[in-house]
Amino acid sequence: MQLHKDATGHGPLASVTIILPVHNAELWLDECLASVLQQDFEGTMELSVFNDASKDDVMMPQRVRLQYEAAVQHPTSDMFVCALPVLTVMLKSRHMNMSLPQQRKAVWGWGSSSHIIGCQVRRDPPDSTERYTRWINQLTSDQLLTQVFTSHGPTVIMPTWFCSRAWFSHVGLFDEGGQGVPEDLLFFYEHLRKGGGIFRVDHDLLLYRYHPYAATHSVLEVTIWTHRVHFLEEQVLPRWKCFTIWNAGKQGRRLYRSLTAASRCKVVAFCDVDENKIRKGFYCHEESQERPKPKVPILHFQAARSPFVICVKLDLTGGAFEDNLKSLNLQEGRDFVHFS
Repeated sequence: MQLHKDATGHGPLASVTIILPVHNAELWLDECLASVLQQDFEGTMELSVFNDASKDDVMMPQRVRLQYEAAVQHPTSDMFVCALPVLTVMLKSRHMNMSLPQQRKAVWGWGSSSHIIGCQVRRDPPDSTERYTRWINQLTSDQLLTQVFTSHGPTVIMPTWFCSRAWFSHVGLFDEGGQGVPEDLLFFYEHLRKGGGIFRVDHDLLLYRYHPYAATHSVLEVTIWTHRVHFLEEQVLPRWKCFTIWNAGKQGRRLYRSLTAASRCKVVAFCDVDENKIRKGFYCHEESQERPKPKVPILHFQAARSPFVICVKLDLTGGAFEDNLKSLNLQEGRDFVHFS
């Protein structure tokens, strides 16, 4: 594809730079590169490939954040950057004769340059992480913002990210803390703190492979939990004078114990559907240094009052939990947030 020189004549400029980090990717690289070549994007785009000391014995892309960052800091494109981890394959839309970059760039007419834009995905193998894949693909436009506190992480996943280079630089660099740092989650949270928007193209434009050695598996659950609790306390709890934790079981009690003392004081009750927990009547915070130790009532969900922080996993009860929640006629984001 032809690249045109910039106004100073110093070199070619592409409108889109595709960032492709590569580490031990022999099994997947050819198909990934072929998917770039098949794009019928009408503008100019370039592919920046970063080889991270590949040995081609096992797939462990642990330094994606550094490779992505280097491409953004030293690009030859003047407008947009597009993530393409080697475990993914770009797909043409089945409904429009438009490429992945074309689809993403088109939405700028609907949003602004401060948006992260993603898309729906197709999973390979098709039955891998089924609940997660449904969540990725079925969130409403409002839920892209209201469900940012769940254990699933960013509501548009990093392999689908497309944003302006200027906005990426404004948000800041990826965290360089090393293996085990959820750099995509931290960048996503900072993006939201700075007022960034989220948009999803509702076509499955990316084949997203599951692999047991992917970098995401090196991040400890407790690390992600700590960041999620902090973000919840920063973004939601300050605007609530009191709230109820929905789930008097393990996850609800864990959230209660993880909160700061100031946030724990706002918890007026737990709620549940388990009659055994409700009959017990209260949860006692045994680890507290307060005397007497705090005792938080446990109520049936119909007797509890909003707002709620919900610690019940979605899409696991055959719709029973979702029906209970719907029966209360609450507004997500105002009357409750999911923290499952």
